[in-house]
Amino acid sequence: MGIIVWLIVGLLAGFIARALVPGRDSMGVGGTLLLGLVGSLIGGFLGNLLFQGNLNIEAAGIIGSIIGAVIALVVYRSTGTRRI
Repeated sequence: MGIIVWLIVGLLAGFIARALVPGRDSMGVGGTLLLGLVGSLIGGFLGNLLFQGNLNIEAAGIIGSIIGAVIALVVYRSTGTRRI
């Protein structure tokens, strides 16, 4: 049951992050899911770093996942190649 919840939270966080960051994305459902899962790990890392002072990488809640997914999406867009 934990994996299913992780996937749902990841998909939701990726979708919200894509809605918050302006611009076009060429990623589908799988890319959105991966964005949310990576965002959850980034959000968990930042949450542990800010509030507990250790460097553990854990999954975050929905708010941390959205924040992490926004960060991951901004970094992805800034390092991606642009097509003309």
